[in-house]
Amino acid sequence: MSIAKDEAHAKALAHEHGAHEVRNHTARNHDGHADHDKHAGHSVAMFRDKFWLSLVLTVPTLIWGHMLPSALGYAPPAFPGSRWIAPVFGTAVFLYGGWPFVQGAIRELRDRLPGMMTLIALAIGVAFVFSVAVTLGFPGMPLWEELATLVTIMLLGHWIEMRSINQAQGALAELVKLLPSNAFRIIRDASGAERIEEVALTALTDGDLVLVKPGAGIPADGEVREGHSNVNEAMITGESRPIGKNVGDRVIAGTVNGEGSLRVLVTGTGDRTALAGIMRLVEQAQTSHSRAQVIADRAAYWLTLAALGAGALTLIGWLAIGAEPAYAIERLVTVLVIACPHALGLAVPLVVAISTTLGARNGLLVRDRRGLEEARLLNAVVFDKTGTLTLGEHRVVGAQAAAGVDASEALRLAAGIEQDAEHPVAKAIVTSATEKGLTVPRVANFEAIPGYGVQADLDGRRLVVGGPNLVRRDQIAVPAEIEAFAEEAARRAESVVYLIENGRALAAFSVADAVRPESAEAVRQLHAQGLKVVMLTGDARAVAEAVGRDLGIDTVFAEVLPEDKVAKIRELQQQGLRTAMVGDGVNDAPALVAADVGIAIGAGTDVAVEAGGVVLVRDEPRSVPPIIALSRATYRKMVQNLWWAAGYNIVAIPLAAGALAPIGVVLSPAAGAVLMSVSTVIVAINAQLLRRVSL
Repeated sequence: MSIAKDEAHAKALAHEHGAHEVRNHTARNHDGHADHDKHAGHSVAMFRDKFWLSLVLTVPTLIWGHMLPSALGYAPPAFPGSRWIAPVFGTAVFLYGGWPFVQGAIRELRDRLPGMMTLIALAIGVAFVFSVAVTLGFPGMPLWEELATLVTIMLLGHWIEMRSINQAQGALAELVKLLPSNAFRIIRDASGAERIEEVALTALTDGDLVLVKPGAGIPADGEVREGHSNVNEAMITGESRPIGKNVGDRVIAGTVNGEGSLRVLVTGTGDRTALAGIMRLVEQAQTSHSRAQVIADRAAYWLTLAALGAGALTLIGWLAIGAEPAYAIERLVTVLVIACPHALGLAVPLVVAISTTLGARNGLLVRDRRGLEEARLLNAVVFDKTGTLTLGEHRVVGAQAAAGVDASEALRLAAGIEQDAEHPVAKAIVTSATEKGLTVPRVANFEAIPGYGVQADLDGRRLVVGGPNLVRRDQIAVPAEIEAFAEEAARRAESVVYLIENGRALAAFSVADAVRPESAEAVRQLHAQGLKVVMLTGDARAVAEAVGRDLGIDTVFAEVLPEDKVAKIRELQQQGLRTAMVGDGVNDAPALVAADVGIAIGAGTDVAVEAGGVVLVRDEPRSVPPIIALSRATYRKMVQNLWWAAGYNIVAIPLAAGALAPIGVVLSPAAGAVLMSVSTVIVAINAQLLRRVSL
């Protein structure tokens, strides 16, 4: 599919899906660069079309000009009016191909921010006026060939530049394309009979029940009400593995259903979907200004002024030493062209566009580019515990069975006894058994023992599940290994429940807020990156220190009230540590703001987190180390591009002015345009290499 068709498709989809914010972003970024006012109103297709037509017009200009025949030693075919081919075709190239640069220059001058478009317009304008004057009788050699070649090469360079930026931002259009074109809504009549109707996405509202067929895209955010399937969430969360979805699980618009059929209750459509939120955050990041961007913009501005001054000095200098006006003007045009801070202006925006979209593809949503920029300087990461390093839900975190009793079987039996109970500990046991793939049996004669536990009959056995109070009351015999296990769990501030039969404890289970399986790996990766890891929690010290030991955390702050979390962040900063705070973005909001970088974890379907500079789509701490890696890689590319762009101009401007003319090295305006374009392409290619970073 062509670029133009891709743009049209993305815009059509955005409109059809009612994603207002998505539509605005797509339109803006396909019309021009997020940070490049010089291309306001321009498009990739426009530069492409103008390049090809200008190229066609440039060929006869070269054939019937003076430069090419002199170089190749041939005489072009002569016929009445042939002497006007170069002036006419050169004028056509200037008026048609050069107009976008003139427009850009007018905007820059109107805004009192002369830049690269001003330099280009001045260069081609001087060449055009001088060529017209020579054609009408002014002494000298016209620059029609140079003018046509210069405009054509400039159009090619800008086409490549805009295409590179659009490709970098193309992930946003790809996100739009994830949405299906329609949905299958389930309608129930008064008798309970169902029928399925195919509707446009704009017709969906909260509370609708939709059928998601195998292999189809999910049309809206929602909750699974019937069915089981694996859903590919890679483009939204960066998770490479399909995620199993069961009744009660959340699903995200734009993700792709697997082999099963799902019935989903719609909870979010249009602008309120996670997809729309992700695109808003990516747009916000790409339009926000980093410190590096400010430096690049300032450098480009001063380079423009320096180029204008160098051009004026070049013209005056050559005329002063007796050079022909045509030669002096040719030097002026070359200086103006070769000094265009094109590469400098592209160095940062293109890297940012690539890094933010690369992050989005990996579940890292950058709200503020300064947050991403600061992440490379971090030397401490502070994690909230509950819901961040832990699941925020109770699970069985340890088990000990008596001799001759299988621990998994004991857990299965305990889950069967507890499945009709309402206590949080009971739910933790049932959930843990289910997550381990155990089949929870049905029991008979279930009975609660108020304040102590529950009991029920299972396969002819009377089984009891209860806590330490029940053990003490009934003087239950507890094997030594189970007693030691219970004492250690108590020291870790974990709840302990026993499976009891005939006055003897068969097994004991410790229940606590379960540590995420990914947390230990996240801590290990951060240590490998040279960062200190801190945990900040309001939980009891025994609980916090136990989690800290298990994960290898360097410093643990426990029993910290929400209003005191900011003080702990300040304390670390006063120690000279640049800190990131990782939390849920709600209770931890003040600490997220106070930290050098705020990272809101677990965005899920609610990506519009306002407190963090970076939002993690995946609900796990392993997404934090990639932020550091992306920040460091992004900064390296920015520095490389800025050094190249600045170094190129330092060398190129004196060369264009004719510093080496005494030894016969002279650049034509066309050669200057080639060098400037090559410099821009090098910057673009180097930025594209950022895609190879492994996150």
